[in-house]
Amino acid sequence: IAIDPNAEYEILDDGNERLIIAHKLHDQFIQHTGFVPVEKPGLRMGKQLVGIQARHPFLDRKSIVLAADFVTMDTGTGAIHIAPGHGEDDYWLGKANGLEILSPVDDHGRFTEEANLPNLAGKYVFDANRDIVELLRERTYCWRSKTPIIFRNVEQFFIRIDELRGRALQAIHNEVKWIPAWGENRIAGTVESRPDWVISRQRSWGVPLPVFYSKNGDAILDANAIRKLADLVAERGSNIWFELSDADLACELGLPPGTTKRNDTIDVWIDSGVSHKAVCALHPELRDPADMYLEATDQHRGWFQSSLMTSIALNNRAPYKTCVTHGFVVDLDGKKISKSGTYEKPTAADHFVGRYGADLLRLWASSIDYTADVPFSEEMFTRLGDTYRRIRNTLRILLGNLHDFPVAGGVDSGPPSTPADTTLIDRWILERLDHVIRDCRSAYETFEFHKVYHTLNQFCAVDLSSLYIDITKDRMYCDAADSPRRRSTQTVMHEIFGTLCRLLAPVLAFTAEEAWRHSASTPRDSVHLEEFPQPQDRHDNASAQVAELLRLRGVIAQAIERARQEKLIGNTLEARVVLHSDSDVTEKVGQEELEEFFIVSDLTIHQATEASASVTKTPYAKCARCWRHRATVGTSKAHPDLCDRCENVITALEKAA
Repeated sequence: IAIDPNAEYEILDDGNERLIIAHKLHDQFIQHTGFVPVEKPGLRMGKQLVGIQARHPFLDRKSIVLAADFVTMDTGTGAIHIAPGHGEDDYWLGKANGLEILSPVDDHGRFTEEANLPNLAGKYVFDANRDIVELLRERTYCWRSKTPIIFRNVEQFFIRIDELRGRALQAIHNEVKWIPAWGENRIAGTVESRPDWVISRQRSWGVPLPVFYSKNGDAILDANAIRKLADLVAERGSNIWFELSDADLACELGLPPGTTKRNDTIDVWIDSGVSHKAVCALHPELRDPADMYLEATDQHRGWFQSSLMTSIALNNRAPYKTCVTHGFVVDLDGKKISKSGTYEKPTAADHFVGRYGADLLRLWASSIDYTADVPFSEEMFTRLGDTYRRIRNTLRILLGNLHDFPVAGGVDSGPPSTPADTTLIDRWILERLDHVIRDCRSAYETFEFHKVYHTLNQFCAVDLSSLYIDITKDRMYCDAADSPRRRSTQTVMHEIFGTLCRLLAPVLAFTAEEAWRHSASTPRDSVHLEEFPQPQDRHDNASAQVAELLRLRGVIAQAIERARQEKLIGNTLEARVVLHSDSDVTEKVGQEELEEFFIVSDLTIHQATEASASVTKTPYAKCARCWRHRATVGTSKAHPDLCDRCENVITALEKAA
């Protein structure tokens, strides 16, 4: 089959079959065939389809899709049949791709045995057109065994869909939340056009159809007998259907002598479709209707629909509150990665768990938008490894900073009261934490796990690592262990740590548990037994104030970079900064706190109408402990290389020792 690799192709779905059509030929095709798609088609470039294999409609062979520059877009579907033995373009394309040059036509224009069509051998090719069309209509294949099947016209049992259709559509539109939203139109379209449901099958395996027949062959549909049979199966197992003779079974069920059973089985979609009755309704610890059903996009005509129809018939309601649909995993060229074994690279979960760990695999699953087809390659785990290490390192830093924090009830006892003298940066990170909790709770509740991933990754990378942890590093490492400022930050970090562990737990199940158990406090058995965090009602203006300070920090950073390029200073802590501030926030925040926020040693602020900054090298000496340049360095005889803050800390430690 040849396609244009540079053309757009679309997959059309009318609820019964899916067709691949060139996008340019969409309107023409619909007009000529009357095919009505039930949803907006997805587009793919032709090159993404190259290499996939199609099954021949009536011969036991596969056909590969090839790229060709001679495919036209004036009529048809944009996909053309290639016969390397019957056309110059076809020949060269087939030869270039290693196809067999088959020409099963003799010198008189008649099919030969090589065509593998015994009924057409010796027939003139154009006279055979009608026969081939009939073959296309008649010869179907078993999708499971990949072998031809024939049809026999026999009596079957049906569920009359017209009696359920209206109520089913009502449930679809009014009772169920569909994720993504287009799932509603898709399943509604299939239900609207669905014929009666044939539920009997003539197969050698499956659940027996509990129908009995009188001596004259009439079906006996007796609800009491079927109920008795169900009780017998519950008591003695389903094998009684096969172990008991017709006479014994009729006697057990109180049916007339001469009653027989047959070997018809129930449609497998009845099997799975009544799981709401067989599982949810019979187990009080489960919910009925179920909170959520999850399956792939093809199940709008499969399990989603069979479950809906059986539940409408039995309970007059939908069996689920939410239906979540996921796409298929495809390779980077858009080809489906199938579990049938046609994909050469590893697909088993144990391969990836063994190589990368379960949490990295879970992180990948949470990072994707599963509502569409998901491109996959093993290289993705390398990139995700950076994100995982960032999150893990954030937890590790928080644990390290909390090693001496006195907690009465452990990280699981709820957030401790925040000290009244909490600094601006502490209040800001708590505001950010509340936003993260709200966003993550909302995303979890709507099954948008990729939003959880991006929210937590952003929080760890930017809010925590780049700002909060960096800004508070000096107080955490250099202040006295029990200083109010350090304890305030530990209180905040304690709350952040407990919240992060619980928000991460559904995704990074093992990492969150490991961090929880390594906490210096006394946690309960498992983070997975904890309640999910709730946002606090903190009414503060910290976010707006920090936004102003971040803007001014950018002004200072530019001035410091210019000074560094001019060789005036070697690093930021050597800078004497004069800031002309156009914000009143610098009047509300203390000098020490501003120096900490801007990560500078020597700061002078003047109010102005326009923000600017100038930098010279500070004249003060560098403290050997905190590396800040302070006027007090060198004033102590006992510790001449320390600033007054560090000297007080060291002196207290010496006395305590």
